Amino acid sequence: MKIVTILGARPQFIKAGSVSREILKYNEIEEIIVHTGQHYDTNMSEVFFDEMNIPKPHYNLNINGLSHGAMTGQMLESIEEILLKEKPDWILVYGDTNSTLAGALAASKLHIPIAHIEAGLRSFNMQMPEEVNRILTDRISRILFCPTNTALDNLYNEGFDKFDCKIIKSGDVMQDGAMFYAQRAKKPDTELANKFILCTIHRAENTDNISRLKNIFEALEEIAKEIQIVLPLHPRTRSIVEKLNINIQNLTVIDPVGYLEMVYLIRNTNMVMTDSGGLQKEAFFFKKPCITLRDETEWVELIDHNVNILVGADKDRIINAYNQHQFNNNFSIDLYGNGKASENIIQTLKGML
Repeated sequence: MKIVTILGARPQFIKAGSVSREILKYNEIEEIIVHTGQHYDTNMSEVFFDEMNIPKPHYNLNINGLSHGAMTGQMLESIEEILLKEKPDWILVYGDTNSTLAGALAASKLHIPIAHIEAGLRSFNMQMPEEVNRILTDRISRILFCPTNTALDNLYNEGFDKFDCKIIKSGDVMQDGAMFYAQRAKKPDTELANKFILCTIHRAENTDNISRLKNIFEALEEIAKEIQIVLPLHPRTRSIVEKLNINIQNLTVIDPVGYLEMVYLIRNTNMVMTDSGGLQKEAFFFKKPCITLRDETEWVELIDHNVNILVGADKDRIINAYNQHQFNNNFSIDLYGNGKASENIIQTLKGML
């Protein structure tokens, strides 16, 4: 069996690394990895792949910095050429990026079956390009690997059981990765207090909305008077903060860190505050309560089990969640597959031979 895997961002490589390590157990499976270059990342050097124990991509398309339409179109054209050359039995795509959709469309046009990992996720916000990408990719995929029961329910509610596809609860490959990298975590070059909050802010709904961004930082500044808040901040967001003259004097603002450093921070923090989808789950994997700085989340099971609370960008709600919310301290429930997702995925694909 030959599999072509399409990836476009560093988080996708980390997720796919778990599946690739599982593939390497079987001589009868060959994987060809294509990096579209969607998110240009200087950290994805030789050291990154060696350190993370991730196979290096066979193709790097270097397509980035374009509008959604131009980027997706160029990827579609380039991926089609690769698929015609490699003639794979399956194409694997992850999540909801433009790379995901371009890979799925290219395969669909060539009648190559698609396996979508992280299928069935929904924010129900069609203003998000990610929501469009994931819905369209789901619709043309042959196998839908769902990370959660909620994802399964979403697909059944949309009638996917009537389509020509297999719907499978695989578990979440992110948990596989978290368990693998937990023992490889590296302390970042930052002075950490005995107790601290790990915070990340990067979503456009927050960074591009002046009112939301100011409210979030005002709340963080207030909370940081009591406990250290460590905030790895992307240069783009930092420049916006500086341009708006937002007060960050109480915060421990650091440059973005690598994944192994981030795992260290998650493992050692007391609480996570974030607008990241992935970090919400990683907080759960490492048994940390999470305050989510968004109006909705794809990971509703975390809300249902009260290990996560949605507060939007409201200053008072953020502060009250920190001061008063009683989180559930029971993290033993199996929500994401307990580290067996990659094995489930590869066993399913092997069964399709």
